[in-house]
Order: sequence, then C-alpha cells, then structure tokens
Amino acid sequence: MREMMWVFGVIILLMVSEAWSLDSGTNQNTSVNSNTTPAPTEIKDDVFRDENVSLGSDVKLTCVNKTWSEMIYTLWKIKLKSKDCNIGSSNSGKNHNLCNNDMALHNTSSGESYLLIPKVSSSEEGVYNCESVYTGGRYSVTFNVSVTVHPEISSWLEWNGNRRVAVCLAARGKPAASVEWRNVGNSSSVPTEKIRRDPDGSYTVESRLDLPEGLDPGNLTCAVRYAYWRKERTMIPGLKPAAPVPWVPLLISVIIIIVILPGLLYFARKKLIIIRNCRRSDTLPSESKSPPAEDVEEVEPYASYIQRVNSIYNSSADLFI
Repeated sequence: MREMMWVFGVIILLMVSEAWSLDSGTNQNTSVNSNTTPAPTEIKDDVFRDENVSLGSDVKLTCVNKTWSEMIYTLWKIKLKSKDCNIGSSNSGKNHNLCNNDMALHNTSSGESYLLIPKVSSSEEGVYNCESVYTGGRYSVTFNVSVTVHPEISSWLEWNGNRRVAVCLAARGKPAASVEWRNVGNSSSVPTEKIRRDPDGSYTVESRLDLPEGLDPGNLTCAVRYAYWRKERTMIPGLKPAAPVPWVPLLISVIIIIVILPGLLYFARKKLIIIRNCRRSDTLPSESKSPPAEDVEEVEPYASYIQRVNSIYNSSADLFI
C-alpha cells in the first residue's frame, strides 16, 4: 500500500514538472517573438480643437511638432463662409496655395511647419483641417477657428419725456456681452434689454433703466462682462455723448465756399453788367435814324372846290334846257 502511494506521488510530481516546463517554454518563445516583431506605423486619431482668436491678430496653427526633415507632405483643407480652398507642401518641393489670400505655410527656426493667418478678420472664420504624413506616421487635426471682437462700451443719461433714463451700451462684440445695473436703490423699475445682431456677425447689447425721482445717478453703476475679459468693467452714466463733428465734410464745404463763391460772384456781376448795357442801348433813340414819313393827303383849298362844283352843276343844267 505504501509503495503504491509513493509511485502515485512520483507520477503527480512528474506531471507538474512537465507542465511547468511547457509553460516556461511558451513564455520564452513569446518574449523572443515580441522582440523580433517590427514596431507598427504610428497612426493618430483625428483631433478636434476650438481656436478663438482676436480680431486683427496674427494666428499660427500648428499641425504636428515634426521637423521639416521628417515631413513627407502637409495638406491644409480650409472651409470658409465664402469659399473652400487648400494649401499644401511636400519634401519634394511641390507647394501650392489655392486660397488666394495672405494665408501661407511657414517654418519655425527649428523646422516645424505652421499655417499663418495674418491680421485675421471675420471672413476667415471656418474649419481648418490639416493632414501631415511624416517618416513613421500620420497625423490629422481639425481647428474650428472663431474670431472674437471686444465690445465698445459706453453709458449715459437721457430724457424720455419727463423721466430720466440711464443707458448702457456694449456695441459690436462677439460673442455678445452681458450688462447689469447696480446701486439702483429702492427702484422697482426693471431694465429693458435689446440684443441686435449686426451685419458682420457681432452683437450690440443695449440696456435702458427708468430712474425714479430722487435717485442720485452718481451712485448708479453699469457693469459689463465679456467672455474674454479677465474682469468686468464698470461705468457711471454721465451726460449723453455729443455726436461727433463731421470734420472732413465740413472742411470740404468751407473750401468750396472760399474757392468757388468768389468766382460765381464775379461771373454773375459781369453778366449783370452786360444785361444792363443791352437794356440801355434799347431805350436810347438812334441819331442816324430819321422818323418815318407819313403819307399826308394833299388838301384842296375850299374856294377851288366850290368853283369846281359850281362848274359841274352849270354843265349839267345846260343839258336839260
């Protein structure tokens, strides 16, 4: 019985030892194979980024941080509001730019490629997709470029009938600013706010607050918040700003009056003198012109007439005797 148990135990040990040796061999083969397999090509998934840029600034969009010596080609596909175009370059020296504007590809001092948009405007908002192929990989990134415009703010007091009204204006901002009134005291009036979209895509926000009698406007404050300001800006409404004087049209009008008016007066005076001379020559009698002769019928003397009549009468009487 003991011998049988001993034999059984030896058999189990041999089976366990064989299994362990097979497992270790498999691991060794796997490690060898992993060392001999070449590394796969680096392919990165498409990346999407929101790029908010200030109006009039120079914008640099970088596709991938690879130097020019590593690049095979770079292609930018651009979709704007008014058109679609593309810009590309390759290590073979074949470059093209079909956008027909100031956008162009440049390289940094270290040889990295980037797209430059100088003095960006609202018309250059859009989607910029870049695809780069370099030694050992490919990379694609899409930028959604939005142009931000800081609002022009002002605040003043004006009259609406017999009531004073405080006005706060945040004009031509993108995105739209928010306006808030503070230190209104016990006023129960609710400000009215209007948001207008301007033709260039910006927004103008106007807030009007009716002021109750007795409220000191010197304590009233208009606070304007904008998404790309570090802190809000406050204003105290004052007198309504005067309309700007149109200096250029006014100066042109003065020059016209100074230069042209004397000439007009000169020609008018000369014309008047000519007209007066013509009228004077028409009213004066001409010395060389004699008055027209009148056809005067010659009047026969009365005595001769009586005598002629009597002779005719006597001749007629003799005919009847």
